[in-house]
Amino acid sequence: MDAMSGPYVIRGSVSLPEAELMWRFSRSSGPGGQHVNTSDSQVELRFDLAATESLPEVWKERALQRLESRLVGGVIAVRASEHRSQWRNRETALVRLASLLAEVTAPPPRPRRKTRIPRGINERRLREKKQRGETKRGRSGRDW
Repeated sequence: MDAMSGPYVIRGSVSLPEAELMWRFSRSSGPGGQHVNTSDSQVELRFDLAATESLPEVWKERALQRLESRLVGGVIAVRASEHRSQWRNRETALVRLASLLAEVTAPPPRPRRKTRIPRGINERRLREKKQRGETKRGRSGRDW
């Protein structure tokens, strides 16, 4: 098998090792006319998340936890069948897997620090509301 366009970097210096990727090809239902009936252009890329040594332990735990519903025996599978060519579908599947892993291994966002609204801002808002009410009350034609 030919090497793809280089190792697919997840984030920083961590990348997907070619040896741990399992490929499966089948007939695609996508575009291709009569050609689609004879060629195995659909790609299924499988990556054993539970057994991999290429991810840092913290990332691995995070990914296993976040992808729990998508994993089958610790293995994540990604399919691609948009393109007519198997090569382009392989590229698409690799990009999808790399971006999925980058997303699920990202550290959780920092918790939001509560801040108080400054008193001056609140007072100004109430003053403007009062002013607006006065303007509207002045429009009613009671004094005519």
